[in-house]
Amino acid sequence: MPRLEEIHANLLGRLEEARNQGWLGEVAAIETTLAAAAQKLTAMRELAARSATVNLGMPQARGAAGRSSPSSEGPHRPPPAAMMGIPMVHR
Repeated sequence: MPRLEEIHANLLGRLEEARNQGWLGEVAAIETTLAAAAQKLTAMRELAARSATVNLGMPQARGAAGRSSPSSEGPHRPPPAAMMGIPMVHR
């Protein structure tokens, strides 16, 4: 928001200069931009005034989505330790 306030202040200075120089087209363009910046500042201030905390609730446990049982993956599936490159010790 500080950056938009800086832009708004800069536009006010440019508007004054355009009026002093008689640049009517520039005055109209700056006034349009100023109105948009003022509207955006108002929206940002209203948003900032609202509560910043949103209650998302507690997640609910579901079944193992996307997983299948070991039996459906075939008999030659390596043990988890072997999949991570950890040597297996057989006794």
